[in-house]
Amino acid sequence: MSLAILIGVFVGGLAAGIPVAVTLGLASMCYLLSAGIPLVVMPQKMYAGIDVFVLLSIPGFILAGNLMNHGGITERIIRMANALVGWMRGGLGLSNVAGSMLFGGISGTAVADAASIGGVMIPGMKKVGYPGDFSAAVTAASSTVGPMIPPSVPMIIVGSLSGISVGRMFMAGAIPGILLGLAMMVTVYIIAVRRGFPHQPWQGFAELGRSFLSAFWALAMTALIVGGLLSGMMTPTETAVVASVYAFIVGVFIYGELPLMKVPKVVIDSAISSAAILALVGFANVFGWILVSERIPQMVAQAVLSVTDNKFLVILLINLFLLFIGMFMETIAALIVLFVPLLTLAQSVGVDPLHFATFAVLNLMIGLTTPPVGVCLFVCAGIARLPLAPVVRAIAPFLLTNIIVLLLVSYFPVFSTWLPSVIFD
Repeated sequence: MSLAILIGVFVGGLAAGIPVAVTLGLASMCYLLSAGIPLVVMPQKMYAGIDVFVLLSIPGFILAGNLMNHGGITERIIRMANALVGWMRGGLGLSNVAGSMLFGGISGTAVADAASIGGVMIPGMKKVGYPGDFSAAVTAASSTVGPMIPPSVPMIIVGSLSGISVGRMFMAGAIPGILLGLAMMVTVYIIAVRRGFPHQPWQGFAELGRSFLSAFWALAMTALIVGGLLSGMMTPTETAVVASVYAFIVGVFIYGELPLMKVPKVVIDSAISSAAILALVGFANVFGWILVSERIPQMVAQAVLSVTDNKFLVILLINLFLLFIGMFMETIAALIVLFVPLLTLAQSVGVDPLHFATFAVLNLMIGLTTPPVGVCLFVCAGIARLPLAPVVRAIAPFLLTNIIVLLLVSYFPVFSTWLPSVIFD
């Protein structure tokens, strides 16, 4: 009965549009009351869930990304991407994807990527003749690359849940992230050729060099983050703090586009975003503890294995389930609630935990661009000032491309395990 109440309140809260964090908290509280468990367990489990050193890196990376974004990074990255690929057919669309790949190595979040890149690229693409629905669709689709290329907030969450090294998680996502970006660039080019989208003249190596120098300090931040982790000189949390200090110096003193008067607001906005994530982690930890105490992970594994113990079919079933969940549930909440049960299932058929974590995160990133709760989809449609329906139609080819990449990463572990094994083993 208590478990039925837990699931009923959780599903009902989501259906009613209550924020996921609040829904998790309400469902957990109702379970504890119905089971006769003292409510003091709730704050204990909440604080246990967020009392993890690596989670301190989340506010750091969010602050670093916001400081760089307000400090002129977006325009410089787009300028460089445009100099690289803008001369090709559909060049601005290609620049959009390339910009997301570069920006993803700084922000670590898909929504920040969609809002920052989209705010510049969508109006610019519409101005030179690209359809608004295509402009919004390519921006939303390419924003999913960001959390795959280090740093990555979802990867940090997964590392804290599973005990997998966050450094390994970052490296595991690098090749799939690049593969995802390149696949979307191919899709953009094919669509652009078929529909006769415009392209710009080649701007010359001089402009390429100038744009690179202009974006150098922004790009160097990615090297700082990755280099700090790989060298072993810094933990992810220490790397996030150093990245924030670096972003402040670059934005205020080198680029000169971040006024000191604006810094407090950036810090407050970053704190609000971080608090929302950590509150979600805390409530979800209570929910997850209940699921574990009810042996839900084992029940899920046994239910699936009673149907099939074929490794490839189990991977397919997990992907289909996560694609469905991603349509309705926020990424971090889905990871916290579902990752441990599904990891138990995956390991039971011999899937490497690092490999599973990579394709699980990639799967839920795709969910950010699927209706009805695709956050990046809403952000880009809002910037383009379009209803959701035409943007959904326009993003369909990109969803197909992303699912193909997902299947490659799911069935060929080398894409996610090779780089960490070379660097750390």
